[in-house]
Amino acid sequence: MTYDLSHQAIRDGVQKLCADFPGEYWRRCDREQAYPTAFVRALTDAGYLSALIPEAHGGLGLPISAGAAILEEIHHSGGNAAACHAQMYTMGTVLRHGSDAQKLEYLPGIADGSLRLQAFGVTEPTSGTDTTALRTTARRDGDTYIINGQKIWTSRAEHSDLMLLLARTTPRDEVEKRTEGLSVFLVDMRKVKGASLTIRPIRTMMNHATTELFFDDMPVPAANLIGEEGKGFRYILSGMNAERILISAECIGDAKWFIDKAARYATDREVFGRPIGQNQGVQFPIARAYAEMRAAELMLNEAIMRFEAGGNPGEEANLSKMLCADASWAAAEACVQTHGGFGFAEEYDIERKYREARLYQVAPISTNMILSYIAEHVLDMPRSY
Repeated sequence: MTYDLSHQAIRDGVQKLCADFPGEYWRRCDREQAYPTAFVRALTDAGYLSALIPEAHGGLGLPISAGAAILEEIHHSGGNAAACHAQMYTMGTVLRHGSDAQKLEYLPGIADGSLRLQAFGVTEPTSGTDTTALRTTARRDGDTYIINGQKIWTSRAEHSDLMLLLARTTPRDEVEKRTEGLSVFLVDMRKVKGASLTIRPIRTMMNHATTELFFDDMPVPAANLIGEEGKGFRYILSGMNAERILISAECIGDAKWFIDKAARYATDREVFGRPIGQNQGVQFPIARAYAEMRAAELMLNEAIMRFEAGGNPGEEANLSKMLCADASWAAAEACVQTHGGFGFAEEYDIERKYREARLYQVAPISTNMILSYIAEHVLDMPRSY
């Protein structure tokens, strides 16, 4: 079977859009820890954020390879899609497991931008990656669930209307498997923000608009339960391959940006009467970064093809996330080293992109957790945790 993963017309359109948001725009947002509202609005108006929503619900109905192309080009242009990328994979939970009524009520608004679904409340301070140990609870009271607890690293909550929230509806000691008893809710934060929902921003080393959330008897209509009660962990897992594929594409875009920047500078910058790129000590790290990027890109393409063929490419999606994140980080290192002191100057954008690229060694899943997955589920080694 032949696949076209290029989506060149889409890439050209994204490049043209991103040209209106040059480095100075991103530097200003970074300096002020500001949300890139104008950029997100432009992406929304162009239809790019609705790429994966079916046409029947107002989206473009494109495959995940198109979403990957969009996010890659944003990062290749020097921008940062982290401000809005969650919309592409969080809405998949609603699409795959939501009721017809929920799809009709929310997906058209998400597609046209009148509603933002950017927040994903899963991680907690005490549980970290051990999702099954989360302590946020949802208690059924008639036609309403009452939610209490806390989440951390819930990015974009201040800039989102809706949030997908994972909470425990059955105590852990009352279920046979620790993955049971968790449920997913679609929370309309506009109705509870400042009352039963408190949002506290967390300032980080990059402009990621992340927050800590507190729920105090927060009411959520029972109609906003996604799928069946107690099956939420499975619903969350079903979207993780898509998440890792899309984040991998961003890493590839970052790697290409760093490599392009380093190669141009090494060619143009002259010291001792010759381009510094003529020295193998300068050119070899850049060439190696390119080789690592291309290899990672091939693994990403494999994951995309398997996903679009209807498979469940857990191995390929996880390997893509690890290899693409490693490739972007290697390219970042090569780019800073090539530029020397100028790599630390704000006006070159490298130090900003360097900080942003470092995130993907840790999030949305750490490299060590991917290695654990590969060891256990691919190599049949004992579970390490």
